[in-house]
Amino acid sequence: MAEPDSIRPTELRVSQDRQTLTVTFGEAGSYAIPAEALRVLSPSAEVQGHSPDQRVTVPGKRQVKISGIEPVGNYAVRIVFDDGHNTGLYTWVYLDDLGRDFDRHWSGYLAELEAKGMSRDRTEMPR
Repeated sequence: MAEPDSIRPTELRVSQDRQTLTVTFGEAGSYAIPAEALRVLSPSAEVQGHSPDQRVTVPGKRQVKISGIEPVGNYAVRIVFDDGHNTGLYTWVYLDDLGRDFDRHWSGYLAELEAKGMSRDRTEMPR
């Protein structure tokens, strides 16, 4: 992972269908990150909690879309989703890590869903 001060995207682009955010870090690379992944892996306290044991597994977001992106200083963006979630601050370092190590983050999320009997398509909790 890059040092916090040395990483800054050269471009952020939301796809026309609002389901993908492409983050480009110049020559360092470009990552197309699905809106669903950005939503369920949100760095917000609502999802991450205030400690690891408070982390929430968010089901039912397969169809979520990006409604907007708002800059936060020179270090992050706030992503607004069509389900109303808008509290995560996605730092450049976090977006770089998510893009570089996407398979690990995504497979971890899918394993959590399966272990908890949850679905990417249903928001209700299992009985």
